[in-house]
Amino acid sequence: MMYFSRLKAAAILGVCLLGLLLSLPNVIPAPVAGIPWPTVHLGLDLKGGSYLLMEVDMKAVIKERLDSLVDAVRQALRPGSIFYQTLEAQPDQKRVVLRLRDAAKSEAALAALRPLVQREGPNNAADLDIVTQPDGSITLTLSPVALHARSAAAVQQSIEIVRRRIDETGVVDPQITQQGDNRIVVQLPGIEDPNRIKQLLGKTAHMTFRLVEEAANTSPGAPPPPGVEFLQMQEERGGRIAVRKRVDVDGGDLTDARAGTNSQTGEWVVNFKFNSNGGRRFADITRANVNHRFAIVLDDKVISAPSIREPITGGSGQISGGFSAASANELAVLLRAGALPAPLTVVEERTIGPELGADSIRAGAISLVAGFLLVIAFMAFFYGLFGWFANFCLIVNLVLMLALMSLLEATLTLPGMAGILLTLGIAVDANILINERIREEQKRGRPPLAALEHGFQRAYATIFDSNAATFLSHVMLFAFGSGPVKGFAVTITIGIATSMFTAWLLTRLLVSQWYIAVRPRLLPV
Repeated sequence: MMYFSRLKAAAILGVCLLGLLLSLPNVIPAPVAGIPWPTVHLGLDLKGGSYLLMEVDMKAVIKERLDSLVDAVRQALRPGSIFYQTLEAQPDQKRVVLRLRDAAKSEAALAALRPLVQREGPNNAADLDIVTQPDGSITLTLSPVALHARSAAAVQQSIEIVRRRIDETGVVDPQITQQGDNRIVVQLPGIEDPNRIKQLLGKTAHMTFRLVEEAANTSPGAPPPPGVEFLQMQEERGGRIAVRKRVDVDGGDLTDARAGTNSQTGEWVVNFKFNSNGGRRFADITRANVNHRFAIVLDDKVISAPSIREPITGGSGQISGGFSAASANELAVLLRAGALPAPLTVVEERTIGPELGADSIRAGAISLVAGFLLVIAFMAFFYGLFGWFANFCLIVNLVLMLALMSLLEATLTLPGMAGILLTLGIAVDANILINERIREEQKRGRPPLAALEHGFQRAYATIFDSNAATFLSHVMLFAFGSGPVKGFAVTITIGIATSMFTAWLLTRLLVSQWYIAVRPRLLPV
């Protein structure tokens, strides 16, 4: 138990030295830009910054699904020449209502519509309920399973896209988490004015490419033809333009978008590239519609509607629309990150100034130092030399905690600092158990080496059980908690791992080397 081979002793000391090296980036700036230099990041409550609570507009998710369902119904009925009087989406009731011209064709219509039903969820449940009404109409209602699945998917997709957009802006260590069923919490350390990011996140950035209905009457008061809608041009006083509802090429097929300048005019533009599917579709549309206008639509506004001079077969294109350098870069960021599945609305916004963060750091540092000094004084007073061994291991424990948090590039919050202080108690508690066991064995008359052997061996089971229970409880906190709770759980779990190493291996190594060097007749414990 007290014997350590040279290899084992070297491994323990090597871990301690590695921990010291990994901790240094927190106090020494990177010597060369671009090399990996992992550090612990300060959270919102320590560094200051902005807090945004955003809500996903589920009504828009439902509306988009119903609009696509209307188009699918229209396409499904066309081959069988099944004509209808009305076909409308009713978002409030989450359904599409179809009224046929000839009620005798209800069975044929049902047969054509059944392939539209999809299976979703773990129970493979139908996403649509198709029912024939007494008046001969047919309703297609979204099932609760479909609504829940689409809501969950929309929130997860929104979180991923929000993270991409924020990463593009260069914000260091943003915290993006889900709250409830349809809300997203965004914490931005170091950002005191979140207006630009708020505007960036508030834009859906759904880009589509659609043909312009050039023969439509766009004068005020004129209704749009079937399958056509009037959209506003993005430029001021640009008027409205008739655009076909059918999407010819979707922006989801974009693979890259970069701001640049037009070599001929010098104006700012956005250059984009499609994937193979989008490039093929784009080439087919432009080849079939030479000399016709093709609208580029972003969030229901037409950026530009140029005429197709020749087929565009290279899978890339250029968007122009009176951009400035800032607006071109912003649009490129939005397109690279992808479109949100639904608009995001800011429900709550808070700004935490750096003064409050500095006060939190000062208070947390004072509590850590005070707690650390009290623990050191307690161990030195009650356990003498073995208490100083424990104090040295306590310092190593803090270094190893900092090293692991740096390696993970974890975020330190005020609850996290509280977790570090609690870890000091957990770490020293293991040494107290060991020292008390050694003291008991010595009182029973065992010689020094036997007292050390039995003391460490009997304390191990208690230390392991208590730390395992604490570790599992904080893993659950991390798994099911959010925000500050997760920060607290991370520091505690890391602290448990490092305290087990220092209490069981490093303390035993120090005591073993001391015993070999001194060979005492009585243990100073």
